[in-house]
Amino acid sequence: MGGLSRTVRYKNNRIDIGGHRFFSKSDRVMDWWHAMMPFQQTAEPVQKIDYQGDTHQIRMTDAADPEKRDDVMLLRSRRSRIYFLRRFFDYPISLSTQTVANLGLVRMARIGLGYLRVRLFPIRPEETLEDFYINRFGRELYATFFESYTEKVWGVPCSKISAEWGAQRVKGLSITKAIVHALKGRSSGGKDIGQKKVETSLIEQFLYPKLGPGQMWELCSEKIKGLGGEVIMGREIRKLFLEGKRIRAAEVLDRATGALQRIEADYFFSTMPVSELVAAIAAGGADVPAPVLETARDLPYRDFITVGLLLTDLKVKPDAAEGGKLIRDNWIYIQEPDVLVGRLQIFNNWSPYLVADRSKVWVGLEYFCNEGDALWSRSDEDLAALGREELSRIGIIEHGAVLDSTVIRVEKTYPAYFGAYEHFDLVRNYLDPIENLFLIGRNGMHRYNNQDHSMLTAMTAVDNIKAGITDKSNIWAVNTEKEYHEEAEKDAKG
Repeated sequence: MGGLSRTVRYKNNRIDIGGHRFFSKSDRVMDWWHAMMPFQQTAEPVQKIDYQGDTHQIRMTDAADPEKRDDVMLLRSRRSRIYFLRRFFDYPISLSTQTVANLGLVRMARIGLGYLRVRLFPIRPEETLEDFYINRFGRELYATFFESYTEKVWGVPCSKISAEWGAQRVKGLSITKAIVHALKGRSSGGKDIGQKKVETSLIEQFLYPKLGPGQMWELCSEKIKGLGGEVIMGREIRKLFLEGKRIRAAEVLDRATGALQRIEADYFFSTMPVSELVAAIAAGGADVPAPVLETARDLPYRDFITVGLLLTDLKVKPDAAEGGKLIRDNWIYIQEPDVLVGRLQIFNNWSPYLVADRSKVWVGLEYFCNEGDALWSRSDEDLAALGREELSRIGIIEHGAVLDSTVIRVEKTYPAYFGAYEHFDLVRNYLDPIENLFLIGRNGMHRYNNQDHSMLTAMTAVDNIKAGITDKSNIWAVNTEKEYHEEAEKDAKG
C-alpha cells in the first residue's frame, strides 16, 4: 500500500524506497498528517508547532510514545552529505574549513571565480538543466558536484534535460542562499516543522512514521474500510471507455484470477503513468490523435533498484564531536565516478524501528537504470554482490560486514524531462478537457513532485469536484511556485 511511498518488509526489516521526509509548507497537508498520526512525545512537552507563520496547537493527549504504540509520527533530524574523493562534504555545500581542506585552495579558487563570472554573465535563455545549475552554482562547482551525479541519475547529459526539472526540485537554492542559511545557523530550533522560510533542500527537521512511509497509507486504507469504503488491489487497468467528454467505465484485469471486470464510476483519479493511461483510453475505442498517442507512448522514465544490505557496522565513523557509534546521515549522495551506486540510505537514521536488530546497520544502495538494461537485468545475487563490492571499494564498509541482502526493483520511479516530454502539452491538452478525469501525483502528471505536492494535487481535484470546476489548471499549478499555492489553499478552506 502506498505506491512509490510504500514500505517494503524484509525479514522484519523495513525499506523506504527513495526516502520520504514528511514536511510541508502547506498547512493543509501538515494538518492531515497530524490527524492521521499523533506526533511523538518529547522530553520537553511540545504544546504547539509553528509553521507557515501560524501557530498549530497540539493537545498533549495527542502526543504518543513510540515505545508503546506504532501509529506515531517521529520527529527526526535531517542530514544529507556528499561522498566524493573518498571524503564527506556537507550538502548543501558550505564554505567550511573541512570543505576547503577536502577540495584544496586551487579548486576552491576556481569555484569562486566561476560563481562570480556567472553572477555577472548568467546564461540566457535558461533552457537546460545544465544552464540552471551553472546559473546558481557556477561552472566549476556544477562540474564538481552536480554534473556526473545528475547524469548518473538520469542516464543522459544535463544539457539534454529541461531546466524545468531544476525548477521542480531545486527551486530557489543557490550558493548565496546556502551561505546565508549557514550564517543563520543550521538548527531551526525544533519548533517550525513546516519551515516556510527555509528553502526545501535546506530543511533540517522532518516528521516520519515510526514504521516507514507506507504506514501512513496502510492506516489510511484501514480508515477507508472502517467508513464502509472498499480498497481493491491487484488489478490492472486495461481499457477506459470515453464517451464525449467523460469516462464512463474502466475494464480491469484481476491479476490473480485473470478475470476481467467492468467498473463504472462518476469520477476517475489517475496516478498511473500517463503513457499507460492514454494507451488505455485508446484501447477503449476512443479516437486518440496520433501525435498524442506517440508522445504519450514515448514519454521517458527512469527506473530504480534498491539493494538492501544488513551490516555489522560501517567503516566510516562519526566525528568525535558528534558522539555515538553511527554517522547521522539519512542518506549520502555517492559522487564517486568509479561506482554505479548513486545514493546510500541509512534506515536506522530514518527510524530506529525500521531495523529488527538495532545493534545492526540497515542500509539501502540506490541504483538508477532503465527497465531492461544491463543493470536492471542482473540477478539479485549479482546486484547484492555489486553493492557489497562498491561500498567496500570506496571505503564505506569492510567487505565482510554484510550479513544479509535483498533487492527491490521499481519501475517508472522518475518521470523524466527530456525526449518526448518536449511535447507533453499535446497530451495534457487532450486529457484536461475530460471532465471527470483528474491526473494527480508523480506518475499521474509526469511531474517530479514530492509526496506533499502529490497530496495537494489530489486535494485540489476533490475541491474542484465539490465546487463543480472542470478546469484543471489549479491542479497543474501545484508545485510551480514557492509557496505551494497558499492563496488557493486559503480559498479552499473558506
